[in-house]
Amino acid sequence: MAEHVIKMPDIGEGVAEAELVEWHVKVGDVVREDDTLAAVMTDKATVEIPAPRDGTVAWLGAEVGETLSVGAPLLKLEVPGEEGEAPAEKAPPRDDTEPLGEGLVESGEGQLPDTEPQPKPEPKPKPAPKPAPKPAAKRPAPAAGGSAPRAEGERPLAAPAVRLRAREAGVDLRQVPGTGPAGRISHDDLDAFIARGPGTAAAPGRQRRTEVEEIKVVGLRRRIAEKMALAKRSIPHITYVEEVDVTALEDLRGRLNAEGGSRLTILPFLIRAIVRAVDDQPMVNSTYDDEAGVIRRHSGVHVGIATQTDAGLMVPVLRHAEARGLRDLAEEMTRVTAAARDGTATREELSGSTLTITSLGALGGIVSTPVINHPEVAIVGVNKMAVRPHWDGKGFVPRKIMNLSSGFDHRIIDGWNAAQFVQRIKTLLETPAMLFLED
Repeated sequence: MAEHVIKMPDIGEGVAEAELVEWHVKVGDVVREDDTLAAVMTDKATVEIPAPRDGTVAWLGAEVGETLSVGAPLLKLEVPGEEGEAPAEKAPPRDDTEPLGEGLVESGEGQLPDTEPQPKPEPKPKPAPKPAPKPAAKRPAPAAGGSAPRAEGERPLAAPAVRLRAREAGVDLRQVPGTGPAGRISHDDLDAFIARGPGTAAAPGRQRRTEVEEIKVVGLRRRIAEKMALAKRSIPHITYVEEVDVTALEDLRGRLNAEGGSRLTILPFLIRAIVRAVDDQPMVNSTYDDEAGVIRRHSGVHVGIATQTDAGLMVPVLRHAEARGLRDLAEEMTRVTAAARDGTATREELSGSTLTITSLGALGGIVSTPVINHPEVAIVGVNKMAVRPHWDGKGFVPRKIMNLSSGFDHRIIDGWNAAQFVQRIKTLLETPAMLFLED
């Protein structure tokens, strides 16, 4: 068989390397043409590499998580039908004049020993089988994590070194469960008993779990980790929390949804409020190039929507929110988040945001401290909505309250400007008619 080397392909213009995130085959697998061999990732785009021909996997060139440059060997296939296996070498003919070897003579049927066959010895009678010993009484198995199930007065099994340690520690070995053969107590059993302390044994039938699973951080999860570390390392965060009374907004949202059309969540209203607030605080809608020391203040509001997917957190972008109506905002947000979740989002749809919204919906908690999506300078976090008592000047009344937890890059945004930005959003959400006033 011949070997066919498959190299890392040129995935796209300007891409010099990619990270191997998944193998779909292993050594020894038989693959057919166009079967998926591996998946590689560059930026946030995952590309599957197909087999160019039939063959058997003979060698894998990297482990999951390694970065390979374009043109590097990825794997080898054994390809049949090109170079057959070399035939086995035939043994040279034997010269009849050569001696056959000591103790052998030549005969018509082959080589036979020159000694006459010896008669087989008569078999000796087998001794009578011994009676099977009586089975020993079984000891009760030690209960994992509980008190040792030993009969009253039964001496625990343990090595002298274990007994010495137990005496020095003041431990009664009769109370220590043993995990060795026949309930034998080991050093590990004694250590575990001492670590738990007296009276902390697990309930009967429960077992301690000691397994540790190692999960390699690769692919999108590694990109997320790197991005979060970069943001926290390079951005001095300031967090500003404000509560918002959204009772009137919820009434309006319910009436609009009752009319039909695209279902409206609270986020399209929030995006519209952010667009209006950016008009007053344009620096919030900026990106900061740390290395060049340049702030890029954007006129278009491109809102990143933090979206949880099976692969990890992704941020698809709703572009030009300033030019969209309420229903259009809802439909576009649904489209880009669905594309992120099903893995069809393009690189353009996953980059270029100028300000990000993050929301956990009903799981949003009371307060959060969201991490800014580098290189942006602001992020708005939505916490869960709850009915709370609110003092209206005469008495307590039930109102629907929601907190906004917003983060800002303190190098670019001062605390006063951050507060003004959030207060403007609060005013717009609490008086939703102002969202639709053009002036």
